[in-house]
Amino acid sequence: MTRIAFLGTGVMGVGMAKRLIAAGHNLSVFNRTVEKTRPLVEQGARLAMTPRQAAEGADVVFAMVGDDEASEHVWMGALDGALAADLEPGAIVVECSTLSHDWVIKLSAAVQEAGHTYIDCPVTGYPHMAANGELTLFVGANDPDLERARRFLDPLCIEIIHFGPIGSGTAYKLMVNLMGSVQNAGAAEGLLIAEKAGLDWNTVGYALSKGAAASPQVIQNSKRMIAGGHEDNVEFSGKWRLKDTLYGLRLAEKVGHQAQFGIVAGKIYHMLVESGHGDENETKVVDVLRNNS
Repeated sequence: MTRIAFLGTGVMGVGMAKRLIAAGHNLSVFNRTVEKTRPLVEQGARLAMTPRQAAEGADVVFAMVGDDEASEHVWMGALDGALAADLEPGAIVVECSTLSHDWVIKLSAAVQEAGHTYIDCPVTGYPHMAANGELTLFVGANDPDLERARRFLDPLCIEIIHFGPIGSGTAYKLMVNLMGSVQNAGAAEGLLIAEKAGLDWNTVGYALSKGAAASPQVIQNSKRMIAGGHEDNVEFSGKWRLKDTLYGLRLAEKVGHQAQFGIVAGKIYHMLVESGHGDENETKVVDVLRNNS
């Protein structure tokens, strides 16, 4: 039985960890808010009070946390970080969080220097997809390392897309999330134009779902914008949308591209967070734009 540590059991991580338990692995789990580990402990996972404690003796360590700061804390904390633990030689480190490209390169170097294998593995999907093993994984790793890690990744997903070496999975995730930020801001703006033109929003939402401007994200978020209730059943909050947008813009700058639409989207999501609604669903952006138009 493989010993796996899972660091970060929030809305995505808890479902992913459950999938690994169901696949028969021996899990230890860490989360800063201990209460969020309870469903996993009830299914047999061992609760650890620090990342280091979770990772002791582990063959594989997963992380699914919010941002660079949280990732640095769980991996690199001098006293209680996972890389300070006595991992099995050549352990597999799988970082599933959406992080900045610069931090992924720095973290992967530290992991490899410690003699372990790094899998750059951001994911796409919603919490119910994580719970059902229906995520798509965007992987950056060399071929032998990916093949070695595949049996631990397969329970989480319906597809693994391998982009190339370490950093390439994150580069794609930041690019596509920046596109998503632009799409969502554009959908909100379009709905407000339709509203001011006197169109029925429900009819507009239906028409959008049938038209060429739709993407799965636009369809889903347009429905949420029309329905309201952005504080309920938060699947992706405004503060995380802003974080992903800013990381995407940093990548664009790094590769020498000025992301004009992304810059505008970043300003819009900054308005959302500054207005005090950062913990609500990202679809709250429609109300923020309405109030600032």
